Amino acid sequence: MIGIRLVTVLGTAMVVLAPPLVEAHHSAVMFDDKKEVTLQGAVKEFQYTNPHSWLLVDVTNPDGSTTTWGFEAEGPSTMLRNKIRPSDFLAGTKLTITGHPMKDGRPAALWIKAVRADGVEFYPAGRASQANAGVSP
Repeated sequence: MIGIRLVTVLGTAMVVLAPPLVEAHHSAVMFDDKKEVTLQGAVKEFQYTNPHSWLLVDVTNPDGSTTTWGFEAEGPSTMLRNKIRPSDFLAGTKLTITGHPMKDGRPAALWIKAVRADGVEFYPAGRASQANAGVSP
């Protein structure tokens, strides 16, 4: 009887606690969703990996120095559904990219939209997700 009660209590605790823990793993709390940054640069590297991809972009500062910005995005399966492939962003690809910047000021952001120099637009979370988030595509 005690064993059944213990299993029931532990099972209930797991059901109640698991969603917040999973949500915390995929949290975007480090990004400021009230601000956007738009930068021009050239792709340094595209890390097309799980659970999140990173597009590293070299941005030339006004003083001529270069800062590498990291733009976090969805994993490969979501990126493929949204028609983004590793070959779309080879090293040296020129682009304009928009994202929600890090709250602490580090050169990184949550990737919202990228436009290559040839005018092709990319939305890693999909256009509908951006419209629902109040961000114009």
